[in-house]
Amino acid sequence: MRFGFKTAPQHTTWKDMLEVWRAADDIEIFESGWTFDHFYPIYSDSTGPCLEGWVTLAALAQATRRVRLGTLVTGIHHRHPAVLANMAATLDIVSGGRLEIGIGAGWNHEESGAYGIALGLPKERSDRFEEACEVLVRLLSDETTTFSGRYFQLTEARCEPKPVQKPHPPICIGGSGERRTLRTAARFAQHWNFVGGSVEEFSRLRSVLHAHCAELGRDQAEIMISSHVRFEGDPKGTAATAAELAAAGCELAIVQLRPPHTPAVLEPIAEALAAI
Repeated sequence: MRFGFKTAPQHTTWKDMLEVWRAADDIEIFESGWTFDHFYPIYSDSTGPCLEGWVTLAALAQATRRVRLGTLVTGIHHRHPAVLANMAATLDIVSGGRLEIGIGAGWNHEESGAYGIALGLPKERSDRFEEACEVLVRLLSDETTTFSGRYFQLTEARCEPKPVQKPHPPICIGGSGERRTLRTAARFAQHWNFVGGSVEEFSRLRSVLHAHCAELGRDQAEIMISSHVRFEGDPKGTAATAAELAAAGCELAIVQLRPPHTPAVLEPIAEALAAI
């Protein structure tokens, strides 16, 4: 099993996040680091501080040398996919080819409504997300892209320079929608992320993803599967949860660190994970 860490940029400071990432970059067992893409804190006091995910990710890319990095996940409705493609290509270049493009259909009514960003009904979100995935992949891979969809229209569009990773940085799709999100992952993703929950639910959704792969003719082995694992202060408990997920087919455990962020927790977690 492989391991990453996540510092959601909510209820924290840039200084604390930076210290965690710099320390984790020197701990070999952590292969990737992740932020999120929200403007308000989630599952907590939504009036609190929340740093923007892609700006912090770009800064963290310059503060590290080894770990791969991404957002879990980017709400696709926050930015036009052509804008996101240019951001991703640039960050992949800036980071020396370490970017993972985490994307999702979006769900947060509070921040979207407050900012006047159209979220839409579930079907609209799924339709827009599928279009956006195609636009993103094509812009990052092809010389020019012409696309005519309901939500996005491009005419001989270019995204230059291209990213370091070919044909494009890995697409990580996060979400648990069985009919649409997992099917979109089967079409476009190189990585599917389970947001977290019981091992039984993880196993069930993994089977749904693989069924979509079979129907679409996609080799399921082409899609890495990860899960969030919450760190609640007990490194051995965190490792035990990761081990259960590994037995169920999870390939990457992403340890979700709680604020206040401190690098002091990293070595004990790493030691517990290494003992799995």
